[in-house]
Amino acid sequence: MSVLRIKFAGRILMIAKTRVHILIVFLLLLGQLVAGQTLFISFPDTAKNVSGCKPPKNRELFHDYINQEQKKLLSADGKDDNQYTPTRDEEINLILTRALTNRIDWLQCSIENDSTLTGQNKVRYLRGIENLLKFFNVNTRANNVNPVLLPDIITAYEACMEKDKEGRTIEGIISKLSYEVALSIAKADRITFEKNPGYKPAQDIVVLKYWQLHPEQTFTILRDNPDLPFADSLVRIVAKKYPVQLYNYAQASNRVGAIIRSIKDDIFISTIARMAKSKSGQQYFPFLDNIIKGKLTIEQIDSVESDSVQYYKLLVKTKMDYVERILNKDTAFAYKELTEKMEKRAKDVFVTTINGLHEKPDEVRFKCIQPLSAEELYYLAVLTDGLIYTSSYTKGVYPLMMKKINGRADSLLISLHFDHYRKFISQAAAYNTLGEFLSSFPDQTDADYLMRAFVSRLERTDGLEDGVDVADSYASIVETLKPRAAEMLKNVQLNYERNISENNPKGIAIYNILNKLFLSADSANNIDLTKELGIPPVYNVPFSSLTDSTGEVVIQVFFYGDKDGMMDYTIFQEMFNNANWKIDKSNKQWIVVRSAKGKPVSLYANIPFDEETNEDDNAQKALGAYFEKNKIVPTITINRGHSYHAETTIDYMSPLSRIVFMGSCGGFHLIDAILKKSTDAHIIASKQIGKRDINKPFLQLLTEKLRAGSNIDWIPFWREFKTKADTDGFEDYIPPYKNLGAIFIKAYKKEMGDEENK
Repeated sequence: MSVLRIKFAGRILMIAKTRVHILIVFLLLLGQLVAGQTLFISFPDTAKNVSGCKPPKNRELFHDYINQEQKKLLSADGKDDNQYTPTRDEEINLILTRALTNRIDWLQCSIENDSTLTGQNKVRYLRGIENLLKFFNVNTRANNVNPVLLPDIITAYEACMEKDKEGRTIEGIISKLSYEVALSIAKADRITFEKNPGYKPAQDIVVLKYWQLHPEQTFTILRDNPDLPFADSLVRIVAKKYPVQLYNYAQASNRVGAIIRSIKDDIFISTIARMAKSKSGQQYFPFLDNIIKGKLTIEQIDSVESDSVQYYKLLVKTKMDYVERILNKDTAFAYKELTEKMEKRAKDVFVTTINGLHEKPDEVRFKCIQPLSAEELYYLAVLTDGLIYTSSYTKGVYPLMMKKINGRADSLLISLHFDHYRKFISQAAAYNTLGEFLSSFPDQTDADYLMRAFVSRLERTDGLEDGVDVADSYASIVETLKPRAAEMLKNVQLNYERNISENNPKGIAIYNILNKLFLSADSANNIDLTKELGIPPVYNVPFSSLTDSTGEVVIQVFFYGDKDGMMDYTIFQEMFNNANWKIDKSNKQWIVVRSAKGKPVSLYANIPFDEETNEDDNAQKALGAYFEKNKIVPTITINRGHSYHAETTIDYMSPLSRIVFMGSCGGFHLIDAILKKSTDAHIIASKQIGKRDINKPFLQLLTEKLRAGSNIDWIPFWREFKTKADTDGFEDYIPPYKNLGAIFIKAYKKEMGDEENK
């Protein structure tokens, strides 16, 4: 088949020279697919004289069917008032009611009075009206058709009927309609226009109109309409915009897959089709752009695909190439998929390994990362933020990275084109390596410039991830690098003023929140975040916010019936076996530890019955029912189970919990889930291994502060906590005030809610 090259919207489209393909181009180029065109003569607003239109007995039934559909629509609002009222506008409803009654009646009458029609054809057109109204009723209820289009639909039906009576095609009429009107004519029934020469092309045109509204559904459309004569043209148009869908459908052993694989003259499509046929296709996909450009061959990828280290190296090399191109406003295909593949490999091949070997000697633990370059180690770190253990970062990835870059942090960032630099700075701040990293800059003015850039122009970035990184970093920087923190605050305020002058709502919101969050770190500033931002305090929890109406603080402790849980439960009781506390064991399913001196504090802990019998779960449920019956509301939740118990704790915990301590391994990764349950919670969790020698002193310190009626001020609390639990693994416990990213997102959504939803 010969092809015609047509330039459209900056793309070169290859379109076959068939009648329908030319129609596509005509419609696309001349803009005939716009919605809302009314191209036909209108029915009269009032019915003509319909007396004398009484049909013969053999056709009365078909008129009755139409009348029934009219009545269904008139009563759709539940009122028997002969009014069709699908909108809130009375004038529009009046027009629609007239169309449904007078205009349909007039159309019935005109069919009966048409002497050119045989009885059989009159029945055919009357059945068409019935099916038209049925289709309209169903699809307006399903929000597929706008009810205000009823007059246009009736007008279009009459126009098609007139063409059909003359034996002429209805194709041209359908092509000029909006999608919803065309759908209502072409898809309402099959019988009325089935023998019209334009029937099949009209069906295809409706599909085309739907495609123009939803190009992202191209391959689904082709799957559901496998015989579209212009299928290959649609594939060509959308291929580069939806390469992942193209790849997935190219694998399919169906008509769509065959269409994709048959396109040989488009290197993009044919390359993806070739990948899709290979068992290793998913491994090729991240390199798609370089393969198409001839920079990389499938054979070169094959040579490293089975070597995890070499494959990761190739991913990083390609990423660096793509990042450089982005700077020149040339975004590579499959860039997102490349990053996702890198992240998965970084986690599965390297970080999971070194995390899992945390108890092994360093030479064993970090052996797998020795072959990696500084750039490859950098991506390893930033792409596994939140997953990589503190010791994996501080003892392995970071020092090896700095060694391989010869201690020159500035040259590393330059070689990476500053990709993910905000994430890296935030991560380095969290692991207390930022000071060392910045000090390695030969010219400290460059380090100063980097930190100014770190907090600048956040309003220009996509999403909020960069703002979250800045927010998360501050708590660590203010503790360890006070001069840097002061500069950060100053630059945040300068950016706030700039966005005010530029009247940028997003920027104003971002920098106002950051400014207030940073200022509130110093209690001397007297920043009330609840008043300023509508969010709870970040750096402290007032004692008054933890008490109930009687002045009591209620804590719920979750224990589980495995071996460790039973041991922790015994240790828990021993902690409070002193004159300051009394233990009530009168209930068969839980105990209550109450303060004997100081402020009233009660700890409710379920008994960790053998989990094999599910009795520990029954005890937790019974305690929850007891709370509900007696209107007892815990404001502090303590999880003393393993990581696989954490979701149960979150499910059962009080939504009014203000402090949540996750003593399980990896509890840090559950912050989002906890905040969904309790939006104002201050969360303490470990990124790594939950340890009894750390969990125990936390609970002791917390309960003593509460018994004394003290506010929980996290920064001094954490210093004191560290002196009591100064053991390996403590640095993996993250205090609430270092979870500023979650607070930042919450405050931003609250402040921008109305604006974002416009």
